[in-house]
Amino acid sequence: MPNWGQVMFQDAASSVMFQLISFHDHALLVLTLVLTVVGYALLALMLNKHVNRYIMEAQTIETVWTILPALILLVLALPSLRILYITDEVSQPSITVKTIGHQWYWSYEYTDFMNVEMDSYMLPTSDLLPGDYRLLEVDNRMVVPMQLEIRMLITAADVIHSWTVPALGVKVDAVPGRLNQIGFTTTQPGIFYGQCSEICGANHSFMPIAVESINTKSFMNWVSNFTQ
Repeated sequence: MPNWGQVMFQDAASSVMFQLISFHDHALLVLTLVLTVVGYALLALMLNKHVNRYIMEAQTIETVWTILPALILLVLALPSLRILYITDEVSQPSITVKTIGHQWYWSYEYTDFMNVEMDSYMLPTSDLLPGDYRLLEVDNRMVVPMQLEIRMLITAADVIHSWTVPALGVKVDAVPGRLNQIGFTTTQPGIFYGQCSEICGANHSFMPIAVESINTKSFMNWVSNFTQ
């Protein structure tokens, strides 16, 4: 969860999100260096009093300021493309969960088990327990085993939604008539919150997502209790 006054990302709960945060810091460092050099050059040009009427061209500096930005773009583009492919890769998922966006709640189906499906509605303020988060807590959390790859199949039943959990580095559009796929692996136990990130109607801001990551034994107990 984000903290009051927090300006950076939430703590990473998956390897993909950890790499996204690392790339963000890498890009921020490059941008800081570029802005420092360009700012110094602008300041030097405005404050110096050097005048030379006979300098009409400078081949060396033009070569440098053409090649250097191209190299900087490569330094940014290559790790970005690598993370993009990693985000989209689903290798050997242990569990498949299908989520369907409705106006305005989510449905989850665990297709590897019989009769494990549920609807996930936001809890009204009057039903919250001490410590619950208003507008983020749901009646049925999506439960997944940690340190196992989870494949998400995402679609919608009515309008376009977006299944988004920032701590996991997951953001996928749920489009009616289309099945989108993404994989993630939680690295630690906990409850990770998200919200629909597509403007899907009047109650768009009231369809939260709660993913609960637990150990494998507890997950199998949860499935057994759910099917009974």
